[in-house]
Amino acid sequence: MLRPLEVANVFSPEECSEIIAAAHPQAFAEAGLVAGRKADGIRRARIAWLDETKDGAWIFRRLLETVNAANREYFHFDLEEFGERMQVAWYVAEAQGFFDWHSDIGQGLLASRRKLTIVIQLSDPGSYQGGDLEINADGNVYRATRACGSAVLMPSFVLHRVTPVTRNSRFSLTLWAHGPHFH
Repeated sequence: MLRPLEVANVFSPEECSEIIAAAHPQAFAEAGLVAGRKADGIRRARIAWLDETKDGAWIFRRLLETVNAANREYFHFDLEEFGERMQVAWYVAEAQGFFDWHSDIGQGLLASRRKLTIVIQLSDPGSYQGGDLEINADGNVYRATRACGSAVLMPSFVLHRVTPVTRNSRFSLTLWAHGPHFH
């Protein structure tokens, strides 16, 4: 299945606030692309990484359950592991935060094995403007839900972007499931 799948209420609004707090704003760093390449014309955001242990264990368990159910019922991909940490992205209007059209598969040992991407909306939709997650799986642009705590899952090879944030800021949480290379 190429089309994205939305799952409502993966996290409550209170849990979304806890996830943002767990990312510790002082730990946010300038976002790059695969292998840490910087490209201000493609992506302008700050990111922090959460581990699947300790404070992040409950977050990871919930994502694992959501990905497994979606894959079993909808995608049917051969998934083997979650080889990367969870990423919290922070798009700020003052920096004109955005992420241009891209896919999540890239060069490198882990990025080349990304099969399924899950993105969780962490911000209240009324707290910012712009910052829409848009997905182009089949030549048509699909705008993902902005509901706080909702998930969007898509094959990692599908093109998607985050439009520029024009007021305040938007937070999201992303995790990738890995498996054998697509053929």
